[in-house]
Amino acid sequence: MTLLDRDLQFDCETGNYHTFCPISCVSWLYQKIEDSFFLVIGTKTCGYFLQNALGVMIFAEPRYAMAELEEGDISAQLKDYLELKRLCLQIKKDRNPSVIFWIGTCTTEIIKMDLEGIAVDLEKELSIPIIVARANGLDYAFTQGEDTVLSSLVLKTQARPKELGSPPLVLFGSVSDFVAEQLSFELTKLGVEVEGWLPSSKYADLPSLTEGGFVCGINPYLSRTATALMRRKRCKLISAPFPIGPDGTRAWLEKIALAYGKNITGLEVREQEAWDNIKSLVNQVSGKSVFFMGDNLLELSLARFLVSCGMIVYEIGLPYLDVRYQRAELDFLQRVCKKKGILFPKIVEKPDNTNQIERILSLQPDLVITGMAHANPLEARGINTKWSVEFTFSQIHGFANAKDILELILRPIDRKSFVDMHF
Repeated sequence: MTLLDRDLQFDCETGNYHTFCPISCVSWLYQKIEDSFFLVIGTKTCGYFLQNALGVMIFAEPRYAMAELEEGDISAQLKDYLELKRLCLQIKKDRNPSVIFWIGTCTTEIIKMDLEGIAVDLEKELSIPIIVARANGLDYAFTQGEDTVLSSLVLKTQARPKELGSPPLVLFGSVSDFVAEQLSFELTKLGVEVEGWLPSSKYADLPSLTEGGFVCGINPYLSRTATALMRRKRCKLISAPFPIGPDGTRAWLEKIALAYGKNITGLEVREQEAWDNIKSLVNQVSGKSVFFMGDNLLELSLARFLVSCGMIVYEIGLPYLDVRYQRAELDFLQRVCKKKGILFPKIVEKPDNTNQIERILSLQPDLVITGMAHANPLEARGINTKWSVEFTFSQIHGFANAKDILELILRPIDRKSFVDMHF
């Protein structure tokens, strides 16, 4: 940790990614893009992961499937084009999607499958868009799977010529329709109209992108998508803290409103109302300590919100940190720490788990937010844990959903208090 008058302390331990597999992004994206089909191209291990981790049985007929690579594929005895054509014809006949996503895995990277080249020819032959996203665990952490899908989806959006008047606003990041409506409504009250969301619920409803138009992300792990929007579509990125917690939501709304020259009066009252609604939960977590091991790249935003709630954050571990994309969030974290008069948390990119465990055992935090692989070993050593994946699959954006974050934090703390009291 650093002194109050210094900048945030960054460290990189060059450890391996100890995260959920990025192909798990299929689980929420196939539900978000309702007319899509996701074909994961990998080995039986990938198939076992999807079926067990996502808990979807075959009879539920989800809109995703596995294309299992066999020995003939890996040894180049089978032709990739013909095999993928056969599968896509079957998908088109059975499900008739508006778009097919091919999700590459570690194996497709290792054997150098030319998925992009095959997709270009095959989508012409089948008259259906095919989007390739390489969500392999060699290069990407857990939630970056969504980032690769959305950055590929950007290339399929239509370009629109510049128009007179205010540039359009497109928000990017996959959230439920309910959360999207909440955030859009908050912006409408400030006089800012949302042109569209990336991704949209229907492939045909993808927003067209205007050169010079504004775009803004709602999740910290979408740096590739932001880069694609700026470089490929010449959009202007609004750099803002992410709408997680009342403070983050207000800051996010303010940044967008100021980009359009709108009046931001009333947001302070709106934020205070949100804080008042969770006051009892804030009182319960205040003074408790937390340690982020690093898994889903939401750690910085969650840590900033928990610091605002009065929690002590010892360390923020992240699998990957794009400082340019998260600059506004980092600056906001720094301001919150100074306002609270507390030490800045240590930020560790690609942490070494052995070193982290030593630090955890030394610090003895009230809660460790970690990936599923480390939860049970830490619990066995008397360390209270919470799966980071639960924050990924929960609704945590906006003023109203701050309550859900604190409830997730309090469950393991309350459970440990109950056990210590009665046993």
